[in-house]
Amino acid sequence: MDPVHSSHPLVDDVQPVRSDVGRVARARRGPAINIALFAATFVTTAMAGAINQGLNPFADFRVIVAGFPFAITVMTILLCHELGHYFLAQVHRVDATLPYFIPAPPFFLVGTFGAFIRMRTMPPDRRALFDIGAAGPWAGFVVAVPAVVIGLYLSEIRPLGPTEGGLLLGDSLLFSALTHLVLGVDSSQVTVLLHPVALAGWFGLLVTSLNLLPVGQLDGGHVAYAVFGRYHHWISRGVFTFVVVMGIGGWPGWLVWAFLLLFLGLRHPRPFDPYTPLDRRRMIAAALTFVIFVLTFMPVPIDIVEPHPAPAFHGERIPISAPAAPRHGLVIRL
Repeated sequence: MDPVHSSHPLVDDVQPVRSDVGRVARARRGPAINIALFAATFVTTAMAGAINQGLNPFADFRVIVAGFPFAITVMTILLCHELGHYFLAQVHRVDATLPYFIPAPPFFLVGTFGAFIRMRTMPPDRRALFDIGAAGPWAGFVVAVPAVVIGLYLSEIRPLGPTEGGLLLGDSLLFSALTHLVLGVDSSQVTVLLHPVALAGWFGLLVTSLNLLPVGQLDGGHVAYAVFGRYHHWISRGVFTFVVVMGIGGWPGWLVWAFLLLFLGLRHPRPFDPYTPLDRRRMIAAALTFVIFVLTFMPVPIDIVEPHPAPAFHGERIPISAPAAPRHGLVIRL
């Protein structure tokens, strides 16, 4: 993953594992680095969870326990996402690594830059590519949605008060619908103390949407290549241009994302068989994958607002500020 999203790069010009010494050494390397990175990322996400509740783990490390619900939920979503790729790679006999988790500074909203797996060999055909590419977002999505529902159920609703300013989290179609369904309130008329599990679920939905952008070697790029074959390159260019336009005319963070996409590359390596099209079942699954992308997409994922006394927001974004009672989680204005 990149800073808030999971990227699963294929190696450029990947070939089957060669017998040279360096490659054999890498192939035999144990999971120690994967386990160490997982543990480090759990610590940074737990610290971020504590900080989001107004606690300071740098002053008293014991308060990190308060961040465990957030960390466990985030790590579960990311792990399921990556294992979705990994297990489907095994099904199609594609040589893939175990997940590598990327810790981030705890003061970063979620304490992680995501995770990734690496495929050492190319998928045999577009059907295998689709299965491997789509499995991650689907697995993470299936876990993130219940996390949002449970987290919202555990959240506390309070009467609307002045906005203290802080971070604004983007509101996707799905998150907005789940908020209305679970809380049963007019979101423009209340303040919600968002439970850490709900924030973790929101992050899971963001990871899903970012990964499903049909660009380069993101998960959405794998799906787009599997569906459209050689036309993927034009789709990738078009979506990249759209991301740049959104960055110029809307959220500046899209420009950072565009730079990362350009760094990763807009082209997609060909599988060994680039011609066999998807079957009907996979085409239906591809259409549903696109629906998930639409439902989870956030035009402005994160923004910053200045304090003001209003009710000024009307369900478009979600501001965060530190709560008066840290045990209740983050103060969210829907």
